Amino acid sequence: MTTSIRIGQGFDVHAFGDGDHVVLGGVRVPHDRGVLAHSDGDVVLHALCDAMLGALALGDIGRHFPPSDPQWKGADSRAFVRHCNKLIAERGWKVGNADVTVVCERPKVGPHAQAMREAIATDLGIGIDDISVKATTSEQLGFTGRGEGIAAQAVVLLLPL
Repeated sequence: MTTSIRIGQGFDVHAFGDGDHVVLGGVRVPHDRGVLAHSDGDVVLHALCDAMLGALALGDIGRHFPPSDPQWKGADSRAFVRHCNKLIAERGWKVGNADVTVVCERPKVGPHAQAMREAIATDLGIGIDDISVKATTSEQLGFTGRGEGIAAQAVVLLLPL
């Protein structure tokens, strides 16, 4: 029996390091820190990829884009999203909608959320109304609350093509 929908969830985290911006949802966001990562460290897109892959039990982002592989050094995570989208399409699925939450005290996500939604919708080939990007703080608790890093979680619904 084939299911008519699939749901996946993803989570990613990166520590802050030296830099003057972070990349979130494919958008360069000014910040007084960068992130420590092998690729561009886009927690939004990494969580989204894990959700897409997880919905079809295809492993995780580390399996498809291992940090031990030098070809991914500094890579644009939008390429990861497009690759994951191709993988799910090859198996007869498409993203119906995605909901992403960024967890951090700073930078402020709200002013950049629309641009993130546009970039993600473009890379997935779906409407902007099918993409949600929002943010929350951790009320100054834990590593995100102390400003040591940033996290994101994502949920996707896959529909048959």
